[in-house]
Amino acid sequence: MVIGAGHAGLAASHFLTERSIDHVVLERGEVANSWRRERWESLRLLTPNWQSRLPGLPYAGADPDGYMTAGEVVELVDRFAAVSRAPVRTGTNVTSVSGVDGGYHVTTSRGEIRCRAVVIASGACNQPAVPRISEAVPASVEQVTPLEYQSPAKLADGGVLVVGASATGVQLASEIRASGRPVTLSVGEHVRLPRTYRGRDILWWMDASGVWDQRYDEVDDLTRARRLPSPQLVGTPERGTLDLNALAAAGVELVGRWAAVRDGRALFSGGLRNVFSLADLKMERLLATFDEWARAHGHDGSPERFAPTRVPASTRLQLDLGSGEIRTVVWATGFRPDYRWLDVPVADPKGQLRHDGGAVESPGLYALGLPVLRRRKSTFIHGIEDDARDVIAHLAGYLAVRR
Repeated sequence: MVIGAGHAGLAASHFLTERSIDHVVLERGEVANSWRRERWESLRLLTPNWQSRLPGLPYAGADPDGYMTAGEVVELVDRFAAVSRAPVRTGTNVTSVSGVDGGYHVTTSRGEIRCRAVVIASGACNQPAVPRISEAVPASVEQVTPLEYQSPAKLADGGVLVVGASATGVQLASEIRASGRPVTLSVGEHVRLPRTYRGRDILWWMDASGVWDQRYDEVDDLTRARRLPSPQLVGTPERGTLDLNALAAAGVELVGRWAAVRDGRALFSGGLRNVFSLADLKMERLLATFDEWARAHGHDGSPERFAPTRVPASTRLQLDLGSGEIRTVVWATGFRPDYRWLDVPVADPKGQLRHDGGAVESPGLYALGLPVLRRRKSTFIHGIEDDARDVIAHLAGYLAVRR
């Protein structure tokens, strides 16, 4: 049983079919449902098109260095489902998975199923991770998450406070500011990267240097690696860098991490200088890794270095949410999976699955599509092939032992 018909679930199906293992893929909506229903209008992939490949389906388009729209991702996943002839049952919502007699009992909106193994490929971004302080925001301020946001035109008139400076936060702050609205961006820990480096997309360097292929059992602090925010990147035709310097130059006001709400005022932490310096330092270390790889492999060109993130001359530490200055808060504070239907005790106190490279603690239960599941590239479209091949090989071994 495979739960989820996104690219991860379909990759699992591909390798199950390759091994002649009978299976079915259950999907609550349509194939690629999240890309169809839960993405904002202007969204594009962070990865260049040449990396938009799936098992047996390489990119063959005319724009390898472009970035797919959400609609184009839907077309890609649809095509993969058709080519692989995945046995997908759409409109089938899983409401319970429980262990029984050495296998699993799956209850769905269309009946009950018994199976020997389950692959959870329902995604890591099912629910927005909105902090508790949202409960103290005045009712006069509209609150939206990236799953609800569509475009600036559909927000209330007036100023917007975007919370979170990872890929989603910087993209939405930039788009909303370009619409003419005042935008304040609350910045916490983030990963800064240039869009291009030494004439190539930064993700080419991640791929070529082997950084993305680093295995989960080679990572020093795996828990931290799995919680890192997505890098500050955007996919645009001009391949521009979207960092905090670019946002500040566009008129976005930068403030610290939103720490509390007191008497209707949003209170922001100080220390932006330290937050900026840490992100800049990590970027410099990564670029140095690329330079070392380039020297070892005879690549031409010289190292590039980028201006430090500029600290504002003065930074607000609080903002009156009742003054009318801010009409909308956008919570770009990350996501978390939803395993409320999983009646097997395999989730930690934070709601994350306990697993070893995709093999969940309960025998016969597996996962795909989670951050750094088996490699640093696990959550990206092109990263699923290696992960799915390994996980299904483990599953096949488990079934062989059972027999």
